[in-house]
Amino acid sequence: MATAGPKGTPDAPQHTGQHVISVDAMGGDLGPAAVVAGLVASAQKNPDIRFILHGPEPQLDRLVRRNRILDGRCDIRHAEGVVSMDDKPSQVMRHGEGTSMWSAIESVRNGEAEVAVSCGNTGALMALSMIRLRKLPGINRPAIACLWPSRNPAGFNVMLDVGADIRADAEDLLQYALMGASYARNGLGLTRPRIGLLNVGTEEHKGRAELKLANDLIESATEAGAFDYVGFIEGGDLPSTRVDVIVTDGFTGNIALKTGEGTAKLIGDFLREAFAATPLSRIASLLALTSLRRLRKRIDPRRVNGGVFLGLNGTVVKSHGSADATGVSAAIKLAFRLAESGFQARLAARLASVERAMHSAAEGSGKDGTGA
Repeated sequence: MATAGPKGTPDAPQHTGQHVISVDAMGGDLGPAAVVAGLVASAQKNPDIRFILHGPEPQLDRLVRRNRILDGRCDIRHAEGVVSMDDKPSQVMRHGEGTSMWSAIESVRNGEAEVAVSCGNTGALMALSMIRLRKLPGINRPAIACLWPSRNPAGFNVMLDVGADIRADAEDLLQYALMGASYARNGLGLTRPRIGLLNVGTEEHKGRAELKLANDLIESATEAGAFDYVGFIEGGDLPSTRVDVIVTDGFTGNIALKTGEGTAKLIGDFLREAFAATPLSRIASLLALTSLRRLRKRIDPRRVNGGVFLGLNGTVVKSHGSADATGVSAAIKLAFRLAESGFQARLAARLASVERAMHSAAEGSGKDGTGA
């Protein structure tokens, strides 16, 4: 419900002890109805979550009023404009003010919400996030981190970058390792995450020059960054128990991510076709129904929906554009978990601490004649 503030602007929610998530209701393939349904699912599971919902107020008000669980827990911020999937990031940066995406990010920038969630255009969301929230000190390129299903006890590994920037030099990859380790600590509860650098082989002589340099930089930052480094890993290690955080450039990471999603869908399609092939196989599918449901849940990309933008002065979660209520709820759950852990402040503090430690080490190396 919209609560009127000065000049018709809704007041920021004032509920001590609860965590506020800013949600862009527009821009997803399934429209605001799916987003509101995701809010409802999240609200039913978690009494400590509140929302600021951004989009056309008349339309959103109708959707919110149908769900009593959102009474007093959802403030609507009117925004007429919508960023479409076809809009170019440069266009949105110049003319995006007044859109629901811009408004959702502003709530984080103004301190009214802890995390922003959007199903909209990834490039535009990153561009707006960078100009409105700005990068953390010392960060060259922000990254998008995703959760990758794995055999680890938590059920997932973290991979970054998966598409914020197709380029990454050695220093960028080091920063990705630091941010990924912080995300794994706060998102997966891992005290000392294991970091792996994605390469075409595990041998030290393999890979591009920036990967070899990054290998040395990451290894030297293990103590300051409070993580363990396992060295180079290959594509087959992505879902393995060997590593908790996979570091790569956005070009490689995005291809891996889309390949994984496509493979999961292909396996699901093959299983359905196989069990529908003959009357006997249909009977077999009934006998295996419980196991099939468990498998479907395990590989369902909606359960791990939500890429986190790392390296900004504020946390932004990018939901898949085609997310339904289940997917939106998963993205909101991730946003809440990060807000609850104080992730943003912890990440900024860790990056600053590592930068100081490495700067001191470099100065000491220069003074004793062992380095430049």
